[in-house]
Amino acid sequence: MSVAIVTGSAGLIGSEAVRHFAVKGLDVVGIDNDMRSQFFGAEASTTWMRKEMEAGVRGYRHVDCDIRDAAAVERLFKDLGSSIACIVHTAAQPSHDWAAKDPMTDFTVNAQATLILLDAARRYAKDAVFLFTSTNKVYGDSPNRLPLVETDTRFELDPKHPFAAHGIDETMTIDASTHSIFGVSKAAADLMVQEYGRYFGMKTACFRGGCLTGPAHSGAELHGFLAYLAKCAVADRPYTIYGHKAKQVRDNIHARDFVNALWHVFEKPRVAEVYNMGGARFANCSVLEAIRILEGLTGRPMRWTLSDEARIGDHIWWISDVRKFQRHYPNWRLTVDLKSTLSEIVEALQVRAKAGR
Repeated sequence: MSVAIVTGSAGLIGSEAVRHFAVKGLDVVGIDNDMRSQFFGAEASTTWMRKEMEAGVRGYRHVDCDIRDAAAVERLFKDLGSSIACIVHTAAQPSHDWAAKDPMTDFTVNAQATLILLDAARRYAKDAVFLFTSTNKVYGDSPNRLPLVETDTRFELDPKHPFAAHGIDETMTIDASTHSIFGVSKAAADLMVQEYGRYFGMKTACFRGGCLTGPAHSGAELHGFLAYLAKCAVADRPYTIYGHKAKQVRDNIHARDFVNALWHVFEKPRVAEVYNMGGARFANCSVLEAIRILEGLTGRPMRWTLSDEARIGDHIWWISDVRKFQRHYPNWRLTVDLKSTLSEIVEALQVRAKAGR
């Protein structure tokens, strides 16, 4: 039986990948040590998802392992060997603010561990497809130099700019910008994934995601924009918006659409590809616009405040141009719009609250 290894398997994209690849007939080995709870506290723990998958996903095996442990990673890859068909690498330290508090841990989790996984794949499963969940933060704050126009509810790109119709494509430079410590560690990993593809001829792909979201997200204040915003809306908690008049724009891609893109690459892999991947013009919003949708879904106003201090390297406007991916994989498309995504998140939060999770 072919095996898919999924790192960060109890997280948002990891758990969606586990279910998707298992349904498609692969055995799935998940690597996750719930380090998210160490980063963001008990409410961000993914243990609940791990238990769900162990109980309900056929052919799922969980490995409680730190991906920085090179010896443990090597033992696993050596044991599975040529049965490994795919590595879906989603495990990460995902927060700007947390990274600044502990750059060493951030870099070892995001960059060094990616190298450990790549080299284990090169030595024991070179024909496997290596799919890396990168981030649009590899571009640093370069998007903030785009000509933006302020409207009542959002910042928008000047309609005369080439990126206005479809979003930002992969030609944007990653150089000469402020990335945040997190952005740098992910950029290092992104480049290494590309290099192992080109240098060693491995089938690798980097997905530079915008906001990845969905009902399985264990959102926390430092990471998980829509999931944490929805959590505050459902629980009637106060929410703080950092800078940009609450008009900063994000595109939001549902985990199902994102993982379906991973599957398309697995079925027809290429070498060292890079894709901007997000909700594009199909699903995007400002923070203000998301709040208004959530107020409609919960039936009450949200309690929020605006801080004048923006996060370092944060994007004012980001919408992904996904047309390169669509050219390579014309049967893939975005299917879950923004309101449907938020409705799913709100419903899942309400269910988990009743269950005490």
